[in-house]
Amino acid sequence: MTATAREYVGAAAPVTTGMPLAQVAAFTLMTAILVAAPFFAYPVFLMKALCFALFACAFNLLIGYVGLLSFGHAVFLGTAGYAAAHSAKMWGFRPELAILFGTVVAAGLGVVIGALAIRSKGIYFANITLALAQMVYFFCLQAAFTGGEDGIQSVPRGTLLGFLDLRGTLTLYFVVLAVFLAGFLLLYRAIHSPFGQVLKAIRENEARAISLGYRAERYKLLAFVLSATFAGLAGATKALVFQLASLTDVHWTMSGEVVLMVLLGGLGTVFGPVVGAFIVVTLENYLAHLGAWVTVVQGAIFVVCVLTFRRGVVGELGKLLGKSL
Repeated sequence: MTATAREYVGAAAPVTTGMPLAQVAAFTLMTAILVAAPFFAYPVFLMKALCFALFACAFNLLIGYVGLLSFGHAVFLGTAGYAAAHSAKMWGFRPELAILFGTVVAAGLGVVIGALAIRSKGIYFANITLALAQMVYFFCLQAAFTGGEDGIQSVPRGTLLGFLDLRGTLTLYFVVLAVFLAGFLLLYRAIHSPFGQVLKAIRENEARAISLGYRAERYKLLAFVLSATFAGLAGATKALVFQLASLTDVHWTMSGEVVLMVLLGGLGTVFGPVVGAFIVVTLENYLAHLGAWVTVVQGAIFVVCVLTFRRGVVGELGKLLGKSL
């Protein structure tokens, strides 16, 4: 990195050595609430929300910090779920190995899709990711090992690390919480590292970043693969939680849902995707009796969000407090 490049990256977004005080307080509060939550709310609902929160954080890395809108990101969530479920049920993998296998499969798929799509920009990039994701969807629909429309059911949860019995709901919840917090902190570190600052510089002015010597396509591909990896971690964990891998998680509507989560919570914020995921999952849970009208309600909320608080819930709260959240 040249001196001029370092100067530009530093000017674009200074590298911080640690979490700002406001973010430390927010993280501590979030962790405390999530630790106490299973004693007051249904743990399975909370685990679903945590998996989607990690998925939304992974997607936010791509759209919020690189400026790339993917309409096919559900392919990583769903494919990792199938890989983890199949390896646990058919190959007898222990839960930690099944989750790791699903995450690696999603990362590999991210390399392939990213390499094909990353040269495009804007709507062309979005359409290519959607097309490639639909190809994988139809593969999952037809392949024998995925179970077709029935999916892979009765996935064994097993024993984590040889001593944590995941058949216990509370034990499983705290394992999922640990996975979420680890993923959240790793994504935070990536965003606030020199690598993350280069991504922001490319997002703000890609031509200038290239003129300073950065290989923009390599950085964007690495960010795409990193996002796919954490989306896969969320999908593999979700498959073990619900003991099911199905077409729902690889369908294009799931890609649209994660966009809603990120925009509703706050695009490009640290905690926005988590808040957005919990809001969307809560709406789906408590409005399930409305059937297909849930989608209409979600659409209405999205329109209201765009018209009234375009920064999202956390973005507007951060502006009100004068803090970066």
